[in-house]
Amino acid sequence: MQEILQTNDPVRLSWAQSVLAEHGIECAVLDAHSSTAFGGIDQITQRLMVEDEAHDRAERLLKEAEQNL
Repeated sequence: MQEILQTNDPVRLSWAQSVLAEHGIECAVLDAHSSTAFGGIDQITQRLMVEDEAHDRAERLLKEAEQNL
């Protein structure tokens, strides 16, 4: 798995998950419990991960979706 996004912003994380799911790309959020357990400390960010073979496509989709905001 490869990291596609690192953030403490729950809205951005949810948005990215939605964009990827819409295109059939499965993803996983790592460090969610650590981040919330310590009150959203900036040093502990949540990481959105995708499978290796989906990384390039996922990166492209998120960039395109950001441009259309």
